[in-house]
Amino acid sequence: MRFALWFLGLFGVAVALAMFASGNDSTVTFFWPPHRVDLSLNFFGVLLVLLFVLLYLAWRGLAVLFAMPGQARLWRLRHQERVMNAALLDALSHLMAGRYLRARKAAELVIAREAALTRAGEAWSEASRLRVLAHLLAAESAHALQDRSARELHFSQALAQSARTDAASTRDGVQLRAVRWSLEDRDADQALQWLSELPSGVARRTLALRLRLKVARLAGRNDLALETARLLIKHRAFSGLAATSLVRALALECILASNDAEQLLAMWSRLEASEQALPEVAVTAAGRLLRLDGGVAQALDWLLPVWQRMIDPDRGLSSDQKVFLIRVMENSFSVSGQAIDSTWLARIEAAQLADPGDAALQYLAGVACLHLQLWGKAQQLIGQALPRLQDAGLLTRAWQVLAELAQRQGHDSQAADAWKNAAQVTLHRRV
Repeated sequence: MRFALWFLGLFGVAVALAMFASGNDSTVTFFWPPHRVDLSLNFFGVLLVLLFVLLYLAWRGLAVLFAMPGQARLWRLRHQERVMNAALLDALSHLMAGRYLRARKAAELVIAREAALTRAGEAWSEASRLRVLAHLLAAESAHALQDRSARELHFSQALAQSARTDAASTRDGVQLRAVRWSLEDRDADQALQWLSELPSGVARRTLALRLRLKVARLAGRNDLALETARLLIKHRAFSGLAATSLVRALALECILASNDAEQLLAMWSRLEASEQALPEVAVTAAGRLLRLDGGVAQALDWLLPVWQRMIDPDRGLSSDQKVFLIRVMENSFSVSGQAIDSTWLARIEAAQLADPGDAALQYLAGVACLHLQLWGKAQQLIGQALPRLQDAGLLTRAWQVLAELAQRQGHDSQAADAWKNAAQVTLHRRV
């Protein structure tokens, strides 16, 4: 369609020129004394057109001639850019392939080429970012080669270049790499220092939080690690099961790191309700509080949600969790000068009567009777639970309790047999 329109337009122009030129008898006269030149108007128009074309071609020729130095400079600049881009790609590919020496040489080639362009007075907008990336790749390669001096040299130059306004977008990456290198060097203090220098927005990113979690665990900062883990969970950095496992492990580390009852109570108050409800966390905290001569009532309060979960048929506890709970409750009964709380005694009796086939609950009821000096009932309950106990620790403890009861009653032979059975269970467990 466009070609047809052009054809019609040219046809119209040709018709107009033919009509104008065929009947045009005008002339143009030039006087140059003593000469006179007469030209037809048609010929004069053709000369004007030819003169315009000649001047236009001459002007374009001169423009191209004077632009040749700039074109040559631009070509050289683009050629150097292509060479640097190719070297940068080589550095990245070699680094990912584990050829660290080649990656380092390729990155240093980029740096050398860019420096040569700068000395030649060539300036382009991406030069600063290119320098930062090249130095960072060279530093990463040197780190993999365990060449710390070269790594620090390139890193310091990358950090200095990233402070420029036109390379500010690369500074976050440089600082995060410094954190990771310090972490791999097992230098927790330096890693924490780099983390503290991160902008607040960068420090909340998932990558920065993951690094902070690792650094906190390396430095033994369990409180910081737990706080960081909570932020990562809010960012959905872990699956539900992995998040629960991580929080449980960190909370247990905080509990076991407590050196006195006051520190443990303060740490417990900083835990979230969902963390306090984890069976392993609550039972471990209660056991730790008892070992630190804390309050028995407080320890039992921490155990109450776990106990309620154990007797709930819809939730329940695993066998290991149940045994752990029973052992801690037994320890709470053994605290010197403390009597068993009547409320807890009623709870134990109700749970044992509701599930008489549960050997662990029957054993716990027998231990409670033992500490209430109900020797006969304690011996009966533990003796009935003994054949059905699956946990080696509870089985050993049951034989020991029976041995103590037999000694109290003066049955030395029965006590000796019970002690022998307890020793055999312990020996078998160790083997």
